[in-house]
Amino acid sequence: MNRIRRLSKFTFISFACLALVGCVATPKGFLKPGENQLQKRQLQTRQYDTKNQEQIIASVAGVLQDIGFTIGESETEVGMVSASKSADATDGGQVAAAVIFDVLFGSNTTSQCDKNQVVKASVVTKASEDGSKTIVRVTFQRVVWNMSNQVSKVETIDDPEIYQKFFDGLSKAIFLEAQKI
Repeated sequence: MNRIRRLSKFTFISFACLALVGCVATPKGFLKPGENQLQKRQLQTRQYDTKNQEQIIASVAGVLQDIGFTIGESETEVGMVSASKSADATDGGQVAAAVIFDVLFGSNTTSQCDKNQVVKASVVTKASEDGSKTIVRVTFQRVVWNMSNQVSKVETIDDPEIYQKFFDGLSKAIFLEAQKI
């Protein structure tokens, strides 16, 4: 009898929780893309006049390695390459400000200063709608750790110079690969 009472109590609480969750409304514009989403996509995407997926993936991997990345995964059939590289994230101005703040107020903000970062690149390729070209999209993200080895930032890199450097290298690599140079 006691067991039945606990089971019915659990069932009632479960249904009450589900009913409350079901009443929550979705925020207005929840699935609406951001205003600058189209600009970001244009920055991250280029189209190439080849349908040779293997050539594109090989060129992508080569360019990423040339700019210091280590290839993590590469799937030619799917059209995906992921890579990463570690870098120093120390900012002298941030550290100097934290030291001054620590001296003036006796706090420990220096441990919150950025220390290391990992930059990740994800490249996806797909055929154009007519199948005569290949579309390449790359995104760069970074994860930053502070002096206490806690993640302090996770962000997408939107610097046009980085994307331009990648696509310039990729255009050259595709050309050289096509010419067998």
